[in-house]
Amino acid sequence: MSHKHREKAEADAPSQVTDPANIRNVALVGHAGVGKTTLAEALLAVTGTIDRAGNVDDGTTVCDHDPAAVAQRRSVGVACAPLRFGDLKINLLDTPGYGDFVGELRAGLRAADAALFVVSAVNGLDMATRALWEECAAAGTPRAVAVTRLDHPQADFDETVALCQRMFGDGVLPVYLPLLGDDGESTAGLIGLISRQIFDHGAGNPPTVSSPEEVHLEAIAEARDALIEGVIAESEDETLMDRYLAGEEIDAKTLVSDLETAVARGAFHPVVPVNATTGVGLEAVLELIAGGFPSPLERPVPTVTGVDGSPVPPLTPDPAGPLAAEVVKTTVDPYVGRVSLVRVFSGTLRTDTAVHVSGHGLSERGRPDHDSDERVAHVYSPLGAALREVPECVAGDVCAITKSGTAETGDTISARDTPLLMAPWPMPEPLLPIAVTAATRADEDAMAKNLARLVAADPTLRLERNAETHQVVLWCMGESHAEVVLDRLRAGGTHVDTEPVRVALRETFTAVATGTGRHVKQSGGHGQYGVCHIQVEPLPQGGGFEFVNRVVGGAIPTQFIASVEKGVVAQMERGLVTGHPVIDIRVTLHDGKAHSVDSSDAAFQAAGAAALRDAAESGRVSLLEPVDRVAVTVADGYVGTVMSDLASRRGRVLGTETDEHDRAVVNAEVPAVELLRYAIELRAMTAGSGWFRRRFSRYEPMPPQSAEQHVRSTR
Repeated sequence: MSHKHREKAEADAPSQVTDPANIRNVALVGHAGVGKTTLAEALLAVTGTIDRAGNVDDGTTVCDHDPAAVAQRRSVGVACAPLRFGDLKINLLDTPGYGDFVGELRAGLRAADAALFVVSAVNGLDMATRALWEECAAAGTPRAVAVTRLDHPQADFDETVALCQRMFGDGVLPVYLPLLGDDGESTAGLIGLISRQIFDHGAGNPPTVSSPEEVHLEAIAEARDALIEGVIAESEDETLMDRYLAGEEIDAKTLVSDLETAVARGAFHPVVPVNATTGVGLEAVLELIAGGFPSPLERPVPTVTGVDGSPVPPLTPDPAGPLAAEVVKTTVDPYVGRVSLVRVFSGTLRTDTAVHVSGHGLSERGRPDHDSDERVAHVYSPLGAALREVPECVAGDVCAITKSGTAETGDTISARDTPLLMAPWPMPEPLLPIAVTAATRADEDAMAKNLARLVAADPTLRLERNAETHQVVLWCMGESHAEVVLDRLRAGGTHVDTEPVRVALRETFTAVATGTGRHVKQSGGHGQYGVCHIQVEPLPQGGGFEFVNRVVGGAIPTQFIASVEKGVVAQMERGLVTGHPVIDIRVTLHDGKAHSVDSSDAAFQAAGAAALRDAAESGRVSLLEPVDRVAVTVADGYVGTVMSDLASRRGRVLGTETDEHDRAVVNAEVPAVELLRYAIELRAMTAGSGWFRRRFSRYEPMPPQSAEQHVRSTR
């Protein structure tokens, strides 16, 4: 955001909301390109929060102010945009729609109490959006639908509503119909189904309100009957349906009240047509949010425990209750430094307050447990990148704090004398590995520091320092996520390069082999002498390592037997042919020679290592590759494509099953080297709707051709 707009936003700090009943937290959800950010900024403009929607001087927007979003030309993070509508404060949480940034989307859903699904009347729906709808349904999150891009030549509102009903269920019904303009194509306003009124935006905003013309009555009657039946079906008044079927005219106020109750319960999902450019539907969306979506008082607070896991009585969204807030997102602003977006669930977060910050350990992603005390110097109401200072943030509201020394995404902020820990929200596993290297030795320290900062801010980013391949690997959600991470690394002053990811393989013996190790040296009057003879044989998969002593007659003194074993183990760790560790063998020491003066522990360690290398000279060593067990979740229509693709990756399909949402799950075993870019390729072959889980299963012999290619590539 430009300095001009930043200063205006700081001057226009919103008046305080002290009652959670007057707050609405709404996540805007939908796949990329449907117009979520455009809608959010149109709502900000129509309520007078900003002068106008769209790009400002530096090419950013209020919601997409991140340089990475500008470079990607799409939202890459959740942005908070509060506005005032009557007595209410509405916190719009604009979430990214591209699959790589689903972690940011889930963070937005965690901070929200309801979700407005934004659907394009041109592009329809994808399976990823359906999966998010089902996820919200499982959490009991109230949902509504805004249909956008109505003025596009290929827009079809009726077909879009029908598609939403097929994908989301029968509880999805329009409460307004689009009013066509004189050209028969553009959207000039709305037709209210409950009020049976026309809202004509042809002359601008606010709309002209009038009674419907004859041409509209038939469409209104059919859609209104379906809407009324849908609302009444969810009504708490059990007599209402009988009265309606008997021909009684149901009062509009009763219908609106029942509709709002059903929406707040998550049982009914109204559809509103919207044209953010002309303002059509914006007032209807605001009224829906105000009347239909629940306040924080109507939503449960996440489970809270003591920092040691001890039980704590359930909390409520009471401004006077114990402080329990959660860091939704942490970023680094070029002007003010570290900024943490915070949702307060209980109590009140005030300026100049001592707090406790506690976080869940994610050791597998490079994030340890952490607990610390610090002081919150300032509390802000965020509007995109702009920060407007406020004295406090009550339960149910969203705010920002700056310059926190320890707060990471997902952390809990509580009172210093009553430290608490909130249950974490589910995050997807990053499955695309990117190996990064510092361009120069001078960049190594900066890279380590900046990587730690990025991992702390992004729960969907995993950092791995692989001791076997000696690579620093970033596990990302996809290529776009990786590009954003690399851009932020470089923006932080770190010069980094990428290189192909190496998979840690293993070596083993495929047949019995014998070897002799001889370490005989004379130096400075002191000798080193050790000779050993071993036999190596393969063990079954997972057999590990066995060392057997069959020396008789004292050919090798007892104190040096363990030295031979140490030497063998050290050589196994270093590898034999390709430098990968050796596994699943039995080594039998059956003979050797020692010198009464010159033999030593070091000499027999060297002899043991040499004996294993000599046994490997027989050519009986093969490469083993890790094989992962994968579960690929896709829509039924993609099962055949996925199974064929897995077979082309040398995978073995074990079978299919159905998950709780009636999606197909393909179970298979696939070599890990074939999965390095699978996160990208699966998304491409399933139109973004497929995802997978993986876990290590075992090592298996690598086919000779693949092994030869690997050996050539590592030389």
